[in-house]
This record gives sequence, C-alpha cells and structure tokens, in this order.
Amino acid sequence: MHLSVFSYILRYLAGIQLLMEFSLLTLLYIIASVSFILGLKMLSSPEKARRGNQLAGFGMALAIVGTIFLYSDEETLQLGNLGWIFGGLALGSGAGWLMAKKVKMTAMPEMVSLFNGMGGACALIISAAEMHHMVSHSVSLSINGTERIYDPLFDLAPGMMLVMVAGLVIGGVSFAGSVVAWAKLNGRVKDLSFRGQTWFNLLLLLFVLAFAAFIVASMPTAEGYLSGNMVTMFYLLIPLALLYGILFVMPIGGADMPVVISLLNSFTGVAAACAGFLYNNKAMLTGGILVGAAGTLLTILMCRAMNRSLMNVLIGSFGGHKHDHAATTTAGSVKQVQLSDASMVLAYASKVYIVPGYGLAVAQAQHACNDLEKLLVQRGVDVKYAIHPVAGRMPGHMNVLLAESDVAYDKLIEMDDANAEMPHTDVVLVLGANDVVNPAAKTDTESPIYGMPILEVDKARMVIVNKRSMKPGYAGIDNLLFYQPKTSMLFGDAKKVLQDLIAEIKNI
Repeated sequence: MHLSVFSYILRYLAGIQLLMEFSLLTLLYIIASVSFILGLKMLSSPEKARRGNQLAGFGMALAIVGTIFLYSDEETLQLGNLGWIFGGLALGSGAGWLMAKKVKMTAMPEMVSLFNGMGGACALIISAAEMHHMVSHSVSLSINGTERIYDPLFDLAPGMMLVMVAGLVIGGVSFAGSVVAWAKLNGRVKDLSFRGQTWFNLLLLLFVLAFAAFIVASMPTAEGYLSGNMVTMFYLLIPLALLYGILFVMPIGGADMPVVISLLNSFTGVAAACAGFLYNNKAMLTGGILVGAAGTLLTILMCRAMNRSLMNVLIGSFGGHKHDHAATTTAGSVKQVQLSDASMVLAYASKVYIVPGYGLAVAQAQHACNDLEKLLVQRGVDVKYAIHPVAGRMPGHMNVLLAESDVAYDKLIEMDDANAEMPHTDVVLVLGANDVVNPAAKTDTESPIYGMPILEVDKARMVIVNKRSMKPGYAGIDNLLFYQPKTSMLFGDAKKVLQDLIAEIKNI
C-alpha cells in the first residue's frame, strides 16, 4: 500500500516537472499539428471538407504566430527583422488570396502546381540560407597548410548537413518540376524530349545523388572543420537539382500531369519535413510528413485509377507527342441528334446519368447542369452524376465544381458503382468528358490508354455526347464511343446547350 502511494507521488511530481519544462511554443506546435491531422481527416468527407481546410489554416496561423513571438534560443531572445517577416507575410497572403479568388475552376490544377512549387522553393532557400548562416559563424584556420573553416555549429548537430542537402535537392526538383508542370498545363510550354532522354535523366539523377552523398560524407561532423571547396560544391547542387526537375517533367505528356503534380507535391512535403528537422520545428515537421504521405498515397491511387504503374507514368510519355498521330485517325462516321430530339429523350427517360468533364468546367456550365437535373427530377426522372477518379484535370475536380452549384453529394456516384448501373440506364449525357469514357481503354491494345478504368457509358441504352467539336481529348487520341450506333453527338458550348435543353423540356 505504501509503495503504491509512493510510486503515485513520484509519477505526479514527474508530471509536474514535465509540465514545467513544457514551453508554450511547444504546446502551440502540438495544437497546430493536431489541427493539421484533423483537418486532413475532414477532407475525406465533402460535408466537412470546408471546415477541415479552415481548421488546418487555423493551425498554421497558430504555428506562425507562436514562432514569431515565442521563439527563442541561446543566441537571441526572439526573432528579429519583424518588419521583413510581416512584410513577407502580407505580400504572400495578399497574392495567394487574390490568385485563389480569381482563378477559374479549369485552371485549378495549374494553380495547385504553382503553389506547390513555391513550397519546394522555400525548402531550397532554407537549406541554402542555413549553409550561409553556418559559414558566417565560422572562422578560417590553416591546418597542415590547408585553409579550412571551423564551424562550431556542427558540434551541436552532426546530422544537419544530411538534412540540409536532402531539403535542397528535393526542394529544387519539386520547385523546377512544378513550374514546368504549371507552364505545360496553361499551354506556355510544350512537351520536349530527345532520343535517349530517359537514360540521360536517369544518369543525371544518379550523378546528383552521388554528388550529394559525396558532399555529406565530406562535410565535418564532430570535428567541426569545413572545407571552403565543400561549401562551393554544396551551392552547385542548386542548379543541378533545378536542371533535373526541368528535364524530369518536360517529356511527360499532359494527360499524366495530374499524377506528376501529386508526386511533386509529396516531394515538397518531404522537403518541408527536412526543414522541420533542421529547425527542430514540430509543426513544420508534422505538416511536411502529412503532405508527403498524402501526396504519395494520392499518386498511388491515381495510378491505380489509370491502371498504370508510376514508372510507366514517369517514362511512358502517356498523352505526349509520341501519340499525337492517334488524334488523326477516324473510326467511322458520327450521328448527330437534334436539340428537340435530345430533350424529348431526356424528358421521358426513367434513369439518366450525367458524366461531367473538362468541357463542362471550361464552359462554366455547372449551374445550368444543376438546373437541368432539377427539371428532370420534377418530371420523375432519376438523375445521378457518374464521377471518374481523374475527371477534369485532378481528383476531386468535378466534385468541387458541382458542389459550387449545390449539387447534392449523394448524387455524385463513384466509377465502380456507376458502372454497375449503366446497363439499367436509359440515357447517359456526357458533358465535355472524353478519355474517361473511351472504350478503347478496354478493347484496343495499341491505345496509349489501354487498361485505364473508364466509365462504361457504352453499356447504357443511349448515349448523348456534348462537345464543341470532334477534337480529341487530353490524351490526344480518337474516342471510339463517338462512332457507336447508340451514340449521338450534340455539338455546341455546354452551357448554351444545357440552357437550350432546359427551354425545350419546359415546352414539352
């Protein structure tokens, strides 16, 4: 009995001591980290996604404020240069807010890529700045006739160089690759490849990794001596990492760009985690790990959605220039449907599936689409939306677009569930989707999209496809669906076509 009481008192006193050593900044970092985790968890539910974003944003604001006002170390009681810090915060926040408010839904993937690249650039700059900081705190010594730099900071953190080099290389690749992806998505840069580029990129990657490993191995640990040449070699890693990032993304086709952006996003997370290690910042470390893990999982899921390996995405140039010849092939003649006939078929159908795609987003037709759905429901038609995992330009693109027009979440049906209902569907209305409904993915072994899971709309009783023209989709290949007997083409701008369909149905 006495031993139990004594052990309880010891544990209680140990808890008090732990709390006394527990700084307010550490507590804020823990709260911020928990908010990141909960916010990410809430993103899995459409109803909670908005609050999840707000919660994660609150955590980030808490971590920033805590770092600015509560951070201290042996050299300084608090951070200096507050004018520069708040100026940077105001400039970055203002630019981000304006870009987010003005961006079109069709340009969302490229904005995500650009913002992701900024995170990689930050990690690169942090590593370079820390190297400059260490050199500026060093003194020059002559050892055995060789001029060396003594840096006492290395005595405190022997593994710091490994983290710095990793953050610099990964951040540089992420920054350069993300900028190229952004430029390719908005049409500023075209696919560029040359004979033997895959092997050249592989050799360049191996050289960068070997060079980085040599620098880490040559840098001092407990001795604290740093060669001036090693500092120069460290900075040479920057252009090498940037060059590899550019050459890494340049040959990859536009259809694979969402996968590449997701992969680069995971790179940025890892680079941010390196910065968290560097500064012993728990919030930055947690945020980086979450971004890295989430980006990796999303990349894997997207590859599964296209039934392709990540290696095939990175070196296969899917959707790139080598498949452009497929865009010129034709599989037969198409059948057009008049607006009045299409409205009649939709009005008297029992079950209708709407397949939204990039063309719907370009035309800003989500509100008109919702109006058509409501009108058909009033007439007793069962209307649902079939959503492909990579519909539009990135996962969740169509979900967000339709949520803008207040489409009920329970009407958004995932691919596998929608495919199970296609044989019992009277009419499928395809709005601007192309590659995700192309039967060539199932039947044509020579097609670059062969094996990619698709929405099997060809199993429905009738298919109406709305497009501006017969121009191929993002993968640059012909769509066999357009030439099937049960398919009818309804050409025109998606928003105008939907508005005309609504007017026709109201007159029936």
